[in-house]
Amino acid sequence: MKILAIESSCDETAAAVVADGRQVLSDIVASQVDEHMLYGGVVPEIASRRHIESISGVVSQALSAASLGWGDIDAVAVTYAPGLIGALLVGVSYAKGLAMASGLPLVPVHHIAGHIAANYISHPDLEPPFLCLVVSGGHSLIVEVPEYTRFRVIGRTRDDAAGECFDKAARVLGYPYPGGKYIDAAAKKGSKTAFKFTHPKLSGCEYDFSFSGLKTAVINLVHNAEQRGETLPVEDVAASFQKTVADILAEKTALAAKALGYKKIAVAGGVSANFGVRARMKKLADSLGAELYLPEPKYCGDNAAMIGAQGYYDFLAGKRADESLNAVATLSLEDI
Repeated sequence: MKILAIESSCDETAAAVVADGRQVLSDIVASQVDEHMLYGGVVPEIASRRHIESISGVVSQALSAASLGWGDIDAVAVTYAPGLIGALLVGVSYAKGLAMASGLPLVPVHHIAGHIAANYISHPDLEPPFLCLVVSGGHSLIVEVPEYTRFRVIGRTRDDAAGECFDKAARVLGYPYPGGKYIDAAAKKGSKTAFKFTHPKLSGCEYDFSFSGLKTAVINLVHNAEQRGETLPVEDVAASFQKTVADILAEKTALAAKALGYKKIAVAGGVSANFGVRARMKKLADSLGAELYLPEPKYCGDNAAMIGAQGYYDFLAGKRADESLNAVATLSLEDI
Protein backbone atom coordinates (compact mmCIF):
# COMPACT_ATOMS: atom_id res chain seq x y z
CA MET A 1 0.00 0.00 0.00
CA LYS A 2 1.39 3.38 -1.04
CA ILE A 3 0.56 6.56 0.85
CA LEU A 4 1.31 10.12 -0.23
CA ALA A 5 2.04 12.08 2.94
CA ILE A 6 2.15 15.83 3.57
CA GLU A 7 3.72 17.64 6.54
CA SER A 8 3.58 21.42 7.14
CA SER A 9 3.26 21.86 10.90
CA CYS A 10 6.11 24.36 11.32
CA ASP A 11 8.74 25.60 8.88
CA GLU A 12 9.37 22.55 6.67
CA THR A 13 7.15 21.92 3.64
CA ALA A 14 7.43 18.17 3.09
CA ALA A 15 5.90 15.41 1.01
CA ALA A 16 6.77 11.73 0.75
CA VAL A 17 5.54 8.45 -0.62
CA VAL A 18 5.73 5.54 1.82
CA ALA A 19 4.91 1.90 1.08
CA ASP A 20 3.38 -0.31 3.80
CA GLY A 21 4.44 2.04 6.58
CA ARG A 22 8.12 1.12 6.39
CA GLN A 23 9.58 1.69 2.92
CA VAL A 24 10.28 5.27 1.87
CA LEU A 25 9.94 5.64 -1.90
CA SER A 26 10.52 9.40 -1.85
CA ASP A 27 11.06 12.07 0.79
CA ILE A 28 11.12 15.74 -0.24
CA VAL A 29 11.64 18.61 2.21
CA ALA A 30 11.67 22.33 1.38
CA SER A 31 13.32 23.99 4.37
CA GLN A 32 12.81 27.59 5.47
CA VAL A 33 15.60 27.58 8.05
CA ASP A 34 17.82 30.13 6.30
CA GLU A 35 15.02 32.70 6.20
CA HIS A 36 13.87 32.22 9.79
CA MET A 37 17.48 32.36 10.96
CA LEU A 38 17.39 36.08 10.22
CA TYR A 39 14.77 36.52 12.97
CA GLY A 40 16.21 34.10 15.51
CA GLY A 41 13.20 31.78 15.30
CA VAL A 42 10.20 30.77 13.23
CA VAL A 43 7.92 33.62 12.15
CA PRO A 44 4.48 31.97 11.73
CA GLU A 45 3.21 34.34 9.02
CA ILE A 46 6.32 33.86 6.90
CA ALA A 47 6.17 30.11 7.42
CA SER A 48 2.57 29.95 6.20
CA ARG A 49 3.33 31.98 3.08
CA ARG A 50 6.33 29.82 2.19
CA HIS A 51 4.23 26.68 2.59
CA ILE A 52 1.72 28.08 0.10
CA GLU A 53 4.50 28.81 -2.36
CA SER A 54 6.19 25.42 -2.00
CA ILE A 55 3.57 22.76 -1.38
CA SER A 56 2.46 22.07 -4.95
CA GLY A 57 6.01 21.66 -6.20
CA VAL A 58 7.04 19.52 -3.23
CA VAL A 59 4.14 17.10 -3.77
CA SER A 60 4.90 16.86 -7.48
CA GLN A 61 8.56 16.15 -6.69
CA ALA A 62 7.57 13.41 -4.24
CA LEU A 63 5.50 11.62 -6.87
CA SER A 64 8.16 12.06 -9.53
CA ALA A 65 10.99 10.85 -7.26
CA ALA A 66 8.97 7.73 -6.47
CA SER A 67 8.28 7.23 -10.23
CA LEU A 68 4.57 7.03 -9.50
CA GLY A 69 1.37 8.60 -10.77
CA TRP A 70 -1.91 9.24 -9.01
CA GLY A 71 -3.17 5.84 -10.10
CA ASP A 72 -0.48 4.23 -7.96
CA ILE A 73 -1.42 6.02 -4.74
CA ASP A 74 -3.84 4.40 -2.27
CA ALA A 75 -4.38 7.21 0.24
CA VAL A 76 -3.35 10.74 1.21
CA ALA A 77 -2.09 11.33 4.76
CA VAL A 78 -1.60 14.78 6.29
CA THR A 79 -0.47 16.31 9.56
CA TYR A 80 -3.47 18.09 11.07
CA ALA A 81 -2.24 18.64 14.66
CA PRO A 82 -0.43 19.99 16.61
CA GLY A 83 1.61 22.89 15.22
CA LEU A 84 1.42 26.45 13.95
CA ILE A 85 -2.19 26.87 12.92
CA GLY A 86 -1.51 28.81 9.72
CA ALA A 87 1.16 26.38 8.63
CA LEU A 88 -1.03 23.36 9.36
CA LEU A 89 -3.93 24.85 7.41
CA VAL A 90 -1.86 24.98 4.23
CA GLY A 91 -1.09 21.26 4.34
CA VAL A 92 -4.58 20.25 5.45
CA SER A 93 -6.28 22.35 2.77
CA TYR A 94 -4.00 21.05 0.03
CA ALA A 95 -4.43 17.44 1.14
CA LYS A 96 -8.23 17.80 1.24
CA GLY A 97 -8.17 19.18 -2.28
CA LEU A 98 -6.02 16.28 -3.51
CA ALA A 99 -8.26 13.71 -1.83
CA MET A 100 -11.45 15.24 -3.20
CA ALA A 101 -10.06 15.58 -6.72
CA SER A 102 -8.59 12.07 -6.84
CA GLY A 103 -11.22 10.23 -4.83
CA LEU A 104 -8.52 8.87 -2.52
CA PRO A 105 -9.10 8.33 1.22
CA LEU A 106 -7.80 11.13 3.46
CA VAL A 107 -5.99 10.07 6.64
CA PRO A 108 -5.43 12.66 9.43
CA VAL A 109 -2.15 12.14 11.32
CA HIS A 110 -0.98 13.55 14.65
CA HIS A 111 2.46 15.13 14.30
CA ILE A 112 3.92 13.54 17.45
CA ALA A 113 2.61 10.12 16.47
CA GLY A 114 4.47 10.69 13.21
CA HIS A 115 7.73 11.36 15.05
CA ILE A 116 7.32 8.09 16.96
CA ALA A 117 6.61 6.28 13.68
CA ALA A 118 9.91 7.51 12.21
CA ASN A 119 11.41 4.62 14.15
CA TYR A 120 9.42 2.13 12.06
CA ILE A 121 11.26 3.37 8.99
CA SER A 122 14.72 3.08 10.53
CA HIS A 123 13.93 -0.15 12.39
CA PRO A 124 11.69 -2.54 10.39
CA ASP A 125 11.76 -4.97 13.33
CA LEU A 126 10.25 -2.51 15.83
CA GLU A 127 6.70 -3.28 16.90
CA PRO A 128 4.62 -2.12 19.86
CA PRO A 129 4.53 -2.29 22.80
CA PHE A 130 7.47 -0.02 23.68
CA LEU A 131 8.34 3.12 25.61
CA CYS A 132 9.21 6.27 23.66
CA LEU A 133 10.96 9.46 24.74
CA VAL A 134 9.69 12.24 22.46
CA VAL A 135 11.86 15.37 22.33
CA SER A 136 10.56 17.52 19.51
CA GLY A 137 10.42 21.32 19.43
CA GLY A 138 7.94 22.36 22.10
CA HIS A 139 7.30 18.78 23.23
CA SER A 140 9.12 16.66 25.79
CA LEU A 141 7.11 13.53 26.55
CA ILE A 142 7.48 9.99 27.80
CA VAL A 143 4.93 7.90 25.94
CA GLU A 144 3.78 4.32 26.25
CA VAL A 145 3.00 2.87 22.81
CA PRO A 146 0.88 -0.26 23.44
CA GLU A 147 -0.37 -0.33 19.83
CA TYR A 148 0.43 1.44 16.58
CA THR A 149 -2.47 3.85 17.00
CA ARG A 150 -2.78 4.03 20.78
CA PHE A 151 -0.66 6.18 23.07
CA ARG A 152 -0.45 6.88 26.80
CA VAL A 153 1.48 9.96 27.89
CA ILE A 154 3.00 9.29 31.30
CA GLY A 155 5.44 12.19 31.51
CA ARG A 156 5.57 15.67 30.03
CA THR A 157 7.29 19.01 30.44
CA ARG A 158 5.75 21.46 32.87
CA ASP A 159 7.34 24.49 31.22
CA ASP A 160 10.03 24.72 28.53
CA ALA A 161 10.66 21.63 26.42
CA ALA A 162 14.18 20.32 25.83
CA GLY A 163 14.24 21.64 22.26
CA GLU A 164 13.20 25.11 23.38
CA CYS A 165 15.84 25.03 26.09
CA PHE A 166 18.53 24.16 23.52
CA ASP A 167 17.51 27.05 21.27
CA LYS A 168 17.34 29.60 24.10
CA ALA A 169 20.66 28.52 25.59
CA ALA A 170 22.25 28.63 22.14
CA ARG A 171 20.99 32.16 21.57
CA VAL A 172 22.53 33.53 24.76
CA LEU A 173 25.79 31.73 23.93
CA GLY A 174 25.86 33.55 20.59
CA TYR A 175 24.85 30.74 18.25
CA PRO A 176 22.32 31.26 15.42
CA TYR A 177 18.89 29.62 15.08
CA PRO A 178 18.25 26.72 15.16
CA GLY A 179 20.67 26.44 18.05
CA GLY A 180 20.58 22.75 18.88
CA LYS A 181 23.05 21.64 16.23
CA TYR A 182 25.51 24.39 17.20
CA ILE A 183 25.36 23.38 20.86
CA ASP A 184 25.94 19.78 19.81
CA ALA A 185 28.98 20.69 17.70
CA ALA A 186 30.46 22.90 20.44
CA ALA A 187 29.84 20.27 23.12
CA LYS A 188 32.11 17.81 21.31
CA LYS A 189 35.02 20.22 21.90
CA GLY A 190 34.21 21.22 25.48
CA SER A 191 34.37 19.75 28.97
CA LYS A 192 31.15 18.17 30.25
CA THR A 193 32.20 18.72 33.85
CA ALA A 194 33.38 22.33 33.64
CA PHE A 195 30.08 23.70 34.95
CA LYS A 196 27.61 22.13 37.36
CA PHE A 197 23.95 22.68 36.57
CA THR A 198 21.36 21.37 39.02
CA HIS A 199 18.55 19.01 38.10
CA PRO A 200 15.02 20.20 38.88
CA LYS A 201 13.13 18.59 41.75
CA LEU A 202 9.43 18.21 40.96
CA SER A 203 6.56 17.14 43.15
CA GLY A 204 3.80 15.03 41.70
CA CYS A 205 4.47 12.89 38.63
CA GLU A 206 8.00 11.50 38.83
CA TYR A 207 8.23 11.24 35.03
CA ASP A 208 7.60 14.93 34.31
CA PHE A 209 10.27 17.31 33.04
CA SER A 210 11.16 20.93 33.73
CA PHE A 211 13.78 22.84 31.76
CA SER A 212 13.00 26.48 32.57
CA GLY A 213 15.38 26.50 35.53
CA LEU A 214 18.24 25.12 33.45
CA LYS A 215 17.56 27.70 30.74
CA THR A 216 17.62 30.48 33.34
CA ALA A 217 20.83 29.13 34.88
CA VAL A 218 22.65 29.35 31.53
CA ILE A 219 21.30 32.83 30.84
CA ASN A 220 22.36 34.05 34.31
CA LEU A 221 25.79 32.46 33.94
CA VAL A 222 26.40 34.32 30.68
CA HIS A 223 24.96 37.63 31.86
CA ASN A 224 26.93 37.57 35.12
CA ALA A 225 30.15 36.92 33.22
CA GLU A 226 29.38 39.82 30.87
CA GLN A 227 28.76 42.16 33.81
CA ARG A 228 32.12 41.22 35.32
CA GLY A 229 33.87 41.60 31.97
CA GLU A 230 34.84 37.94 31.93
CA THR A 231 35.02 35.66 28.89
CA LEU A 232 33.31 32.31 29.35
CA PRO A 233 34.65 29.12 27.74
CA VAL A 234 31.58 28.76 25.54
CA GLU A 235 32.34 25.22 24.43
CA ASP A 236 32.61 24.10 28.06
CA VAL A 237 29.27 25.75 28.85
CA ALA A 238 27.71 24.02 25.83
CA ALA A 239 29.13 20.64 26.83
CA SER A 240 28.04 20.94 30.47
CA PHE A 241 24.59 22.18 29.47
CA GLN A 242 24.07 19.41 26.93
CA LYS A 243 25.17 16.75 29.42
CA THR A 244 22.63 18.07 31.93
CA VAL A 245 19.78 17.93 29.41
CA ALA A 246 20.75 14.43 28.30
CA ASP A 247 21.05 13.22 31.89
CA ILE A 248 17.62 14.60 32.83
CA LEU A 249 15.99 12.96 29.79
CA ALA A 250 17.71 9.65 30.46
CA GLU A 251 16.99 9.61 34.19
CA LYS A 252 13.27 10.18 33.75
CA THR A 253 13.08 7.59 30.98
CA ALA A 254 14.94 5.09 33.16
CA LEU A 255 12.47 5.58 36.00
CA ALA A 256 9.55 4.87 33.67
CA ALA A 257 11.19 1.90 31.96
CA LYS A 258 12.06 0.25 35.28
CA ALA A 259 8.67 0.88 36.88
CA LEU A 260 6.68 -0.31 33.87
CA GLY A 261 8.99 -3.11 32.80
CA TYR A 262 9.87 -1.95 29.29
CA LYS A 263 12.84 -3.52 27.53
CA LYS A 264 12.26 -1.68 24.26
CA ILE A 265 12.96 2.06 24.37
CA ALA A 266 12.65 4.43 21.42
CA VAL A 267 13.59 8.10 21.06
CA ALA A 268 11.89 10.46 18.61
CA GLY A 269 11.83 14.11 17.54
CA GLY A 270 14.34 16.71 16.48
CA VAL A 271 16.44 16.52 19.65
CA SER A 272 16.94 12.78 19.04
CA ALA A 273 19.48 13.81 16.38
CA ASN A 274 21.66 15.30 19.12
CA PHE A 275 24.89 13.31 19.53
CA GLY A 276 25.02 13.79 23.30
CA VAL A 277 21.42 12.70 23.81
CA ARG A 278 21.86 9.66 21.55
CA ALA A 279 25.00 8.58 23.41
CA ARG A 280 23.39 9.05 26.81
CA MET A 281 20.29 7.07 25.82
CA LYS A 282 22.51 4.26 24.49
CA LYS A 283 24.28 4.16 27.86
CA LEU A 284 20.91 4.04 29.60
CA ALA A 285 19.63 1.18 27.43
CA ASP A 286 22.80 -0.81 28.01
CA SER A 287 22.48 -0.37 31.76
CA LEU A 288 18.89 -1.66 31.65
CA GLY A 289 19.61 -4.48 29.23
CA ALA A 290 17.08 -2.89 26.88
CA GLU A 291 16.95 -2.47 23.12
CA LEU A 292 17.30 1.15 21.98
CA TYR A 293 15.67 2.46 18.81
CA LEU A 294 16.80 5.77 17.33
CA PRO A 295 15.63 7.24 14.01
CA GLU A 296 18.22 7.94 11.36
CA PRO A 297 19.20 11.62 11.71
CA LYS A 298 17.35 12.55 8.50
CA TYR A 299 14.09 11.32 10.04
CA CYS A 300 14.55 13.06 13.42
CA GLY A 301 13.39 16.50 12.28
CA ASP A 302 10.07 17.28 10.62
CA ASN A 303 9.51 15.23 7.47
CA ALA A 304 6.64 13.65 5.58
CA ALA A 305 8.04 10.11 5.55
CA MET A 306 7.18 9.73 9.23
CA ILE A 307 3.65 10.97 8.50
CA GLY A 308 3.33 8.34 5.78
CA ALA A 309 4.55 5.66 8.18
CA GLN A 310 2.00 6.55 10.86
CA GLY A 311 -0.63 7.20 8.21
CA TYR A 312 -0.38 3.58 7.08
CA TYR A 313 -1.25 2.26 10.54
CA ASP A 314 -3.95 4.89 11.01
CA PHE A 315 -5.44 3.81 7.67
CA LEU A 316 -5.45 0.16 8.75
CA ALA A 317 -7.18 1.21 11.97
CA GLY A 318 -9.96 2.82 9.93
CA LYS A 319 -9.10 6.46 10.55
CA ARG A 320 -10.51 8.69 7.81
CA ALA A 321 -11.35 12.36 7.34
CA ASP A 322 -13.62 14.23 4.97
CA GLU A 323 -13.79 17.81 3.72
CA SER A 324 -14.65 18.99 7.26
CA LEU A 325 -11.12 18.17 8.52
CA ASN A 326 -9.57 21.21 10.20
CA ALA A 327 -6.15 22.04 11.58
CA VAL A 328 -5.71 21.94 15.36
CA ALA A 329 -2.91 23.90 17.04
CA THR A 330 -2.86 21.92 20.30
CA LEU A 331 -3.95 18.31 20.70
CA SER A 332 -2.72 15.63 23.08
CA LEU A 333 -1.68 12.25 21.72
CA GLU A 334 -4.21 10.67 24.03
CA ASP A 335 -7.08 12.59 22.42
CA ILE A 336 -6.69 11.28 18.86
